[in-house]
Formats: sequence, structure tokens, C-alpha cells
Amino acid sequence: MNQERIAIIGGARTPFARARSVYQKMSAAQLGGIALREAVSVTGVDPALIDEIYMGIVSAPAEGSNIAREAQFDSGLPATIAATGINRYCASAMEAAAGIAAKISSGQIGIGLAGGVESISSVRALFSLEATNYFQDIAKAKTMGQRLGMLSKFRGAFLAPQAPGIKEPTTGLTMGQSADLMARLFKVGRAEQDQYALESHQKANAAWERGFFKSHVCKVPTPDGKVVDRDTDVRSDSSLEKLGKLKPVFYPDGTITAGNASPLTDGASALLLMTETRARELGLKPLGFLKSYAAAGVDIQNEPLLIGPVYAIPKALKSSGLTWEQLDLIEIHEAFAGQVIATLRAIESETFAREKLGLSKAIGSIDSTKLNPNGGSISMGHPFGATGGRLILQTLHQLRASGKQYGLISVCAAGGLGSVMILESA
Repeated sequence: MNQERIAIIGGARTPFARARSVYQKMSAAQLGGIALREAVSVTGVDPALIDEIYMGIVSAPAEGSNIAREAQFDSGLPATIAATGINRYCASAMEAAAGIAAKISSGQIGIGLAGGVESISSVRALFSLEATNYFQDIAKAKTMGQRLGMLSKFRGAFLAPQAPGIKEPTTGLTMGQSADLMARLFKVGRAEQDQYALESHQKANAAWERGFFKSHVCKVPTPDGKVVDRDTDVRSDSSLEKLGKLKPVFYPDGTITAGNASPLTDGASALLLMTETRARELGLKPLGFLKSYAAAGVDIQNEPLLIGPVYAIPKALKSSGLTWEQLDLIEIHEAFAGQVIATLRAIESETFAREKLGLSKAIGSIDSTKLNPNGGSISMGHPFGATGGRLILQTLHQLRASGKQYGLISVCAAGGLGSVMILESA
């Protein structure tokens, strides 16, 4: 095993846009291809040196489910690069980065690209299994008589599409319903969720205004002749008054609204990884290093669906050799404001640490100045497969801009999964 530090040389992401808006006519492969191409361009590496690509996606297109390969073809990168699609729900891009890092560490490859993409605009409605079987049987019929016989079995309900949704097959609950229940368990009120959402928009808007995102967000030309150069969901005019007028979405007496939850989003991200020695040989200056990575799963019949990262944090800290107090930056994926605040309470809870994690004390206390200083998924949007890449790039660029050293990324995911990554600035 190669124990060298794994360097993240750099990368790029597209602006994130609300689903079915400016990227509506662009496929996941097109968005992913742009991110891959830009990541290679900004790092200046020779594409011929790249060995493998991992890309995450949650809602893979039926016509090309290995999104890494389809995005690679669209990017113009050499077809000789091996490519693999990854799905760990909202942690997909982060898992892609960890997978490429592991291959580099084991000596299987020298240089790899990792990232993710999501095009909610491209997700199609489904038909029932009964309808699918019926149409397949018609296709298999060999004679006109057999086809006519099949017509007598036709039912109008076969043509009723099933709209795409985000439900847990195990619990039957949507992500939003699970998050609402999580907020209740941790006693997170509506007012503090709206306040958190407002601050996410304020931070993101301020970061865009001071030019922070120009370091790693690329421009995207659309088929309509427009150029998207900024996240479209960041609201500079958001206010508690506006947020307070929104009705709960998932339960009549719930606290989660469209304003304090991340919107359905299209977008892509990608980054380039190699060993520190290889970077030195190529004359490349790393943006940072992958210090540690850990994942965890919880029993979603008995635990909150989105609490997984709290179980992964102690593992990541132990692997990195760092303590919570040594972290300079905390980036938590904002699926819902209620989920973020509940996660913070679990991190600070001695009871949770003892009873759930087997620790003698709480993981640590939260310094709000270290938490998501440039906004998060509530304001910027959440293209499921791409968010992990955004978080890695955003964390490393913030560490560089602030002159700090260590950052932790926390991502909750469907299925009761949680992923945590610790990064070190170069």
C-alpha cells in the first residue's frame, strides 16, 4: 500500500440550478462532461495521463446508466480512460473521490478524476411493472393473432405514469418526512430552521459577491444560447418574513417548508487526484490533501434517517489523528435546516455520545464561525450526485482563502448512510 498523501490538485463545478429551469434541455452526461473537461483544464494535466474516472449519480438515465462513461464521452477526454458510475445517494461524489484515492493509494492507478452529476430535469416518469410486462409480451408476440389476443388484456391503467419521487423503500417515507420527524426528535423548532435557512442564503450571496466561487465554478453555455455563471437559487432578498409565510410541506403540523429545505437541483462537479510525489513530478501545486474518510450506516427503523454522519465523525477523526478542536472548518451538507441543527445537537450531546457512540464525552462543541461560512445546499441547491464534489472544492478553497489547515465535511444520505471526510490544505 502506498502511504503517500493523496493530493487533490483542483477541480471545477457547474453553477447549480433549480431543476427544470436553465439546464432543462441538457442531459446529465452533458453537465458531467463540462465538469470533467473544466477540472482537467484548470489543473493543466495532460489528459493522456489520467487512468480512471469515478462519477456519482443517484437518478441515472436509463439510456446510459454508467454516467461516468457517458460524461467522459461528452467531455472529449480520451476514450481509453476507464470509467465507473457510483451511487451512494447524496454522498456519491464524495465516495467517488474516496474510491479514486483508494485506488491511487493501493498503486492500481496513478491519476484519477472523481466527481458527480445530477439532472433532475432529465428524470423520467415510470410505468408499473404490470404495464412493462404487458408491453414486453406484445413485443415478443410472433403472429398477428397473438398480438390481437393481447389487446383484450389491455387496461387503460397501463398508460398511467408513476411520477418520480424520493421515497425510502424500507420505510415508505420521503426524505422530507424523515427529516421532519428527526427535527421533532431533537426538538428543532420552525423559527430556528428558518433562521438557519436565511443565514445560508446570506452567506452564499456574500460569497458570490466577493468573488469566492469564481475560483472553482465554471460557466455553462446552454442550448438556448444563454450562459449560466452563478448558482440560480441563492436569494439575496430572502427574509424571515418571507420564509415564515411558507406552509409546511410534509406534515400539516410539521416544520419543514420549501424555504428551509434544499431544492431539487441540476449540476455537476469534478476534481483531479494523484499522489503528492506525482504532483511534484508534474510540477503541479495541490489544492489540498485527503486526510481521512469514514462512512457509517444506521438502522432506519429505529434511528433518524439522516443521523448517519454523526456515527462516522469519530471514525474519521481517529483515522486522521486529529481531535475535533483541531478542525478549522466544518462543512455540513444542508439537506434540511432541521437535519443540520439536529446533527449539531447530536455532536454536542454527551448523552448521545455515551448511549449511541460509546464515547465518554460529546464529540465536541460547535463554533458557528467555522460552520458553512459560504452557505450550503439550502441556498445553492443540491444536485444529489454532485454535492460531495462541491463540498470538497468549497472546503479546500475556503481553507486556502482563510489560511487555515483542516476541514471536515459531513454528508447525510438516503438509506441511513453518512459519510465524513477530513481535508488538509496544501
